[in-house]
Amino acid sequence: MKEYHPPLGDREGLRLDFNENTQGCSPRVLERLRGLNGEALAKYPVREKGEVVVAAHLGVSTDELLLTNGTDEAIHLVCETYLQPDHEAIVVVPTFAMFEIYAAATGARVISIPAGQDFAFPTPSVLDAINERTRLIAVANPNNPTGTFVPLSDLMDMARAAPNAAVLVDEAYFEFSGETIAPGWREAPNLFVSRTFSKAYGMAGLRIGVLMGDRDQMGMVRRASSPYNLNSVALACLPDALADRDYVQKYVADTIEGRAQLEHELHKFGTTETTELHGGSTEELRFWPSRANFVLTHLGENCKSFVANMRERGILVRDRSADYGCKDCVRITVGAREHNDRLLSALREVFTELEVREKVAR
Repeated sequence: MKEYHPPLGDREGLRLDFNENTQGCSPRVLERLRGLNGEALAKYPVREKGEVVVAAHLGVSTDELLLTNGTDEAIHLVCETYLQPDHEAIVVVPTFAMFEIYAAATGARVISIPAGQDFAFPTPSVLDAINERTRLIAVANPNNPTGTFVPLSDLMDMARAAPNAAVLVDEAYFEFSGETIAPGWREAPNLFVSRTFSKAYGMAGLRIGVLMGDRDQMGMVRRASSPYNLNSVALACLPDALADRDYVQKYVADTIEGRAQLEHELHKFGTTETTELHGGSTEELRFWPSRANFVLTHLGENCKSFVANMRERGILVRDRSADYGCKDCVRITVGAREHNDRLLSALREVFTELEVREKVAR
């Protein structure tokens, strides 16, 4: 069985490698943290109070929602609830590694379907793979590490085509795409949606996620969840994070602007043909338009050198070569405006150093 080993050692510098919020959480959250006392930490956490606040924020009822220890636990709970060793789970690769890891941990068979050209979601292939053993279809939307987006109508088609399977749509990057399938479970009760407060809200260290779905199905999932899966510190901070809408909206706007700027910069060097690298060798340098807070770019033989040169300038980016179909690809996170400016400046310097030539306008 596969294990997930994120390269978390020595992450000093500008963190553009894990799709985290680059400037951190709202000041209101920090103020709440400073106000906590010993008594607050001595008591067991009451998750239900937080669920009332989050349900109101998301416009759903409390019985359609469960707070989880990050999105990871949401995925884990769905797998534990619906999968057995004689079942099958469908994932399209490349995607978030925990789909396969948690599904395989139940003993179920994982059916990996390669993404189409330009990482397009292969909806017809997924529909063809559905059979009487299918009990889970897991989709990240937008997808990680590609940033691609599955049309919402395709997701509903899959849910209707597999009524005996849980169709889990992980919307960890929802704020940066602006589109959601929620509350699609009111039409297709086998549909689930997960979200996180790690990305746009800047609280990855507190591990807060949410799983939403049909109230009867959520009742089944809740049975598999510990009543104390979230800690008191996370639950105390959550209402303040949700209340500071201006902070989150500003960060999301900066991120979307920075994403466009990065894609524009990469477009100067990218081409549908070839770009000259390393004094004359030819490698395709390209990127894939993203709906998330990152951009995936193919750098060919410059991949490892690019990552190393950026690190020398104090900027961390992520080599995704180990992912299916992503050989020599780097994923670059975008975020706050000042961090995006620093990224673009360093990127130009590194491309110059690596002799990546700007394509000639025709």
